[in-house]
Amino acid sequence: MKYFKLLFFSLCFSLAFPSLSEVINKIELNGLNSISRGTVLSYLPVEAQDEFNDNISNQILKNLYKSSFFKNISVNFQDGILTINLIENPTIKYFDVLNYDEGNKVLTEELIDKIIVGSKLNIGDIFSEKSLDMLISDLLKLYEKKGFYNVQIDKKISIDATNRIGVELNINENDQIKIRSFKFLGNSFFSIDTLSDNFEIGEPDFFIINYFTDKDLYSDILFEAGIEKITNLYLDNGFLDISIGKDKPKISNDKKYIDIIIEISEGNQYKFGSINFIGETAGISEDLLRSKFNIQKGDFVDRKKVIQGVKKTGSLFRDIGYAFAEVKSTLVKSTKEELVLDLQIENILKSKYTINRIEINGNTKTQDDVIRRELKILESQIYSLKDIDESLSRIRRLGYFSEVTKKIQKIGNSDTLVDLIINVVESKTGEINIGLSHSNSTGASVNAGISQNNIFGTGNTFNAKFTNSQAVEELSFYFKNPKFNNLGHSLSYGYFDRYTDASGLDISSYILNESGFSLGYGIPISEDTTISANTLLSFTDLKCGTLIASVSYEYSECSDPVDIDFKVDLSYTQNNLNDFYFATDGSVNTIKTSIGLPPGDAKYWSIEANHKDYNSFKENLVFKKAIRLNMASGYGGDELPFYKRYFEGGSSSIRGFDFNSIGPQYLNGSAKGGELSIVSSLGVSTPLSEISNIDSRNLRLIGFVDAGTISEKFSDFDMVDEMRISTGVQFTWISPIGPIGIYAARPLLKKSSDTTKTFSFELGSSF
Repeated sequence: MKYFKLLFFSLCFSLAFPSLSEVINKIELNGLNSISRGTVLSYLPVEAQDEFNDNISNQILKNLYKSSFFKNISVNFQDGILTINLIENPTIKYFDVLNYDEGNKVLTEELIDKIIVGSKLNIGDIFSEKSLDMLISDLLKLYEKKGFYNVQIDKKISIDATNRIGVELNINENDQIKIRSFKFLGNSFFSIDTLSDNFEIGEPDFFIINYFTDKDLYSDILFEAGIEKITNLYLDNGFLDISIGKDKPKISNDKKYIDIIIEISEGNQYKFGSINFIGETAGISEDLLRSKFNIQKGDFVDRKKVIQGVKKTGSLFRDIGYAFAEVKSTLVKSTKEELVLDLQIENILKSKYTINRIEINGNTKTQDDVIRRELKILESQIYSLKDIDESLSRIRRLGYFSEVTKKIQKIGNSDTLVDLIINVVESKTGEINIGLSHSNSTGASVNAGISQNNIFGTGNTFNAKFTNSQAVEELSFYFKNPKFNNLGHSLSYGYFDRYTDASGLDISSYILNESGFSLGYGIPISEDTTISANTLLSFTDLKCGTLIASVSYEYSECSDPVDIDFKVDLSYTQNNLNDFYFATDGSVNTIKTSIGLPPGDAKYWSIEANHKDYNSFKENLVFKKAIRLNMASGYGGDELPFYKRYFEGGSSSIRGFDFNSIGPQYLNGSAKGGELSIVSSLGVSTPLSEISNIDSRNLRLIGFVDAGTISEKFSDFDMVDEMRISTGVQFTWISPIGPIGIYAARPLLKKSSDTTKTFSFELGSSF
């Protein structure tokens, strides 16, 4: 019993005082080369004059190993001196990844750089074997997600005499694993074909098609994307209990083939019952709120309709001042019918807000009032999302800015005031040029001039130019004030003096001298619609060439020239596009009628109509359709002057055909032009960032189909016989010097006499 008590007290003493502590008088660090003493000391849990014990020793080892700076560490304490012996990890001299650029389908140089930076294995970093192994593991996982299960990554490490290390990773992708079978089980509502269409991968198609599509190459990313699509497909058709099995696909032993089985448990299909609203309605009738959902009782539950309805309802409240309104949806089982769900909408309106201040940022050139006059909402006005969005669309339509965004900011703790902050990025709206240039339409030329759609930031347009080319010599100026008065009326005027040698335009052999002036006035009749009138008085001098003179019986202008041309234009323009350069929504419609009147010598009329329409579909894809109709003729027994005919072909017409090359021709092959032309175009555009690593909203790739026809005489129109069709791709860039377009096109339907042009570079092009 006596010895037991002695043992007990000894144990208690040892637990209370695990080790005797001594004071650290000095800290010595041995083995440091590239790492500073201060860095090491910052990791130590003690400093001089602190007490030392075994726990401190263990903590020192833990902290220093955790830093990854050292591969070997020992701690010794004797006679008040704490000695730490260190062997540093080497620093990285180079880190090379080999074979990633030799047909590699997964890695890019940019991605490799990001991975190395993220793994802290840059040149000059302290090397860590653990970090390298983690990087290799991450690469293997990345390859597996892309379907490369046989990838080999070999590492080679070399250390020089100065303790610097070189690392090489040699990557051999081998072949991507192929899908041998792709099956669905348990589906009854949707067919296998419908479900398969939601996957970009699957069983191989006919071998020729599969050669181009690589449909049978497996990818975890594409597989999961397909699973999400069919899940949404079921949810959007009322199958709210849908369950899709995610058993890992079976991989063959040689890792060359994979077999996929997707097990589907569809569950019940639900229908909509009633739509009920709780919370505030701000005086808006429930009938109007229900109309925003486009849902009828008995319809199968469609999640997309619910989401769209919630969005539209929220906008309805935000249009009347509730800037931070929330609308929440809940599906509740009906108490009256089975498999019927009532839709419950909760409106949380919070406070009604007023615009305190409108701040405009980024307009380094454009004056504030030029932007503010486009605003449909003013300071001290009730907040309206509709008016704000329309204001931003109007600013974008100016064409002065490459980017226009908004920010709504609360004022401190106020529940009634917000600031509207509009941020713009100025774009190039004009140019000053002096020098030599080349145009597809006029050839080489000497030119000088200024073209400015926002001169001095006033919003006014001013163009002045001098051109001297083999086809055209011109001196002109034009000025337009789009907001001439407080009513938003526009005023324009201009002067021109032009010499045209038509043979240089591939038209025919005549020379036309014209000089005159114009005066125009426009009146807005709605937010996006304007009517305008323009008069043009010009003095002309025509000299017909040999070819034209030989058919002078057709052209009375050669024997009885037009000395004075007086023309009156009436125009209608409707434009609700949401952007000037790259619209994604909206349309623009123009109709212009012109008539030649006394005191002019020519009696003629023309009608020119233009329609463009833009619609977004899917994500970051925009569909454009456009059609242009031009027709003109003489009246009162006069013919339309032949030099006022329409000509087609080229970048602004039917791409893939040379400038002014389409339609009836003279004996020498030059174009006659026509009294009637119709040109239409269909196109799809996407930001270049969608198909490459380039991240810029000012770059677009466009696929298009153009079609058109032209008739020499208005009365002899034959659309089928004179039809031309082309297709191609275009790259458009809003560059620092203005819009640039490059296109490649191929005619699909043409005449043997047509001149084609498969490639063109244009300044001033857009979608």
